[in-house]
Amino acid sequence: MDKYIACVWPRLEPFLIGVLPATPPSKFSMHYLRKMACYVRTRDGCFPRLGWHMWRHIACGKLQLAEELAWLYFETFDLLMPRSAEQRLEWAEALSQCHTPKELDRQCCKLSVDTLQFLLFLYLQQLNRISLRTSLIGEEWPSPRSRSPSSSSERDTKINSQNKNWDDQAHLSFIQTHLSELLELLVEPGQLSSSGQVLRDSQLTSEALESLSLLLEGSVSHSRTVHPIHKLLSRSPLQSQAGFSKLSRSYSLQQFQGFLHQALCLNPFGISTCSESGKKLAWALQVEGTLKKAKIFRNAHMAPPGSRLLLMSQVCKQTLAKDSEKLNNANIKLHRCSEAFIYLLSPLRSVTLDKCRNSTVVLGPVATSVHIQSCENVRVVCVAGRLTVGGSSHCTIHALTPTRPLLLPGNVSLTLGPFHTHYPTLEDHMASVGLAVVPNLWDQPLLFGAEVSATDTGCYRIQPPSEFYPLVIPFQMEGDNCEIPWGLPADYQKAVESREKTIEDWQKTVKEAHLNKCINKRSLTLF
Repeated sequence: MDKYIACVWPRLEPFLIGVLPATPPSKFSMHYLRKMACYVRTRDGCFPRLGWHMWRHIACGKLQLAEELAWLYFETFDLLMPRSAEQRLEWAEALSQCHTPKELDRQCCKLSVDTLQFLLFLYLQQLNRISLRTSLIGEEWPSPRSRSPSSSSERDTKINSQNKNWDDQAHLSFIQTHLSELLELLVEPGQLSSSGQVLRDSQLTSEALESLSLLLEGSVSHSRTVHPIHKLLSRSPLQSQAGFSKLSRSYSLQQFQGFLHQALCLNPFGISTCSESGKKLAWALQVEGTLKKAKIFRNAHMAPPGSRLLLMSQVCKQTLAKDSEKLNNANIKLHRCSEAFIYLLSPLRSVTLDKCRNSTVVLGPVATSVHIQSCENVRVVCVAGRLTVGGSSHCTIHALTPTRPLLLPGNVSLTLGPFHTHYPTLEDHMASVGLAVVPNLWDQPLLFGAEVSATDTGCYRIQPPSEFYPLVIPFQMEGDNCEIPWGLPADYQKAVESREKTIEDWQKTVKEAHLNKCINKRSLTLF
């Protein structure tokens, strides 16, 4: 039987990309999600797929969420789903054809998600919730010797600076601690008592198990082949261990839960393993000795899609550039980099900048999210499915994004500007990850937090055209693009052309003055 010992671990991406790095709404507690789980199974248009129209009704009418917040979670979940680049480009084109709010709403109502997986996704948002247990032993609990977070905004700021999205040990602990409630959300209403509790002889359907594959994957006997949990349990010996009944075609909930508790382990492709045993990433040009403190590791040689990581830590006073297939679709974390220029010009899966300062980071198209946390005086240039910034100060972000930039609590003096650079293979890379030119909502940020309002714009500003300068990537590369493919917004284009005309006029003046090498400084000041 040793041949069929299963190892199961939490998938990285639902935590890394799906969980917003902030305190979730209080209505995402198990009490309300349990009610929602029963509601969606008894209403038309809610099960097995939940459309935007019905989710808006539940979120706004039942859970008392603002509509823009309801759409934020719905859109984030869709961003996590494995859709092809062609499908995402078609969706972007459909949105770009909407010219009125009514047309846009009609298009959004065509979007639907797997109901059970969406319930799990909402429950997962509790990962970054402040717990009373943690508060009793940590700094979150008020102390007379230190000023406690006196407002929900300050508490959100603290959560953002210590979020667990990359912490694979926290992911495992979360699943182990909350496994019974996660499974309860997947059980059919008929399997619950009148008080809403799971009955002892409850069953878990094969469809419910497939939904659980959003969170769990694994292998048999340390095999290199990784399977989602529902495919892993397609083997008869493992089905027997997990409590599968051929008669009912379902699993005993109690036996299945016991099986998972024994099989759960740390993600072998997580950040912990990558930092300990990942391969170092080679760079074409680097000055001897200058990268001594830097730690740059990757696991692409061994990790399955969705778990490919690149960790760059403590890169200081360096210019690093990489355009390589080894970066393709990787989840990247830049940690404590300072006074550096970093160019990662490949199609990427996600990027996190953590505690970086005084640096410039230029990214290839990022399919899902770019998250900037606890950074200072950092300039980021990116095309991304979602942009999130929290707890950062004096940062400038030049972005192209089809979703509203999400500004979490704790930001100070952010500057948002339009995407302003290009490299030869930019358009090809954008197409490969399903990102289009429009819609582009870089200048319509959404402020997330309990105490912010739509008019509270003190933490950011839109870059004035007078301060705008295009960025030139200082490397030669093969490809067809030699300019920003979609151009600049009209005001910014006008400012650039005006500045270019001033330079041309000055050069013309100098040329017509017939200056020679002997002209003195006093004469030069006349011009």
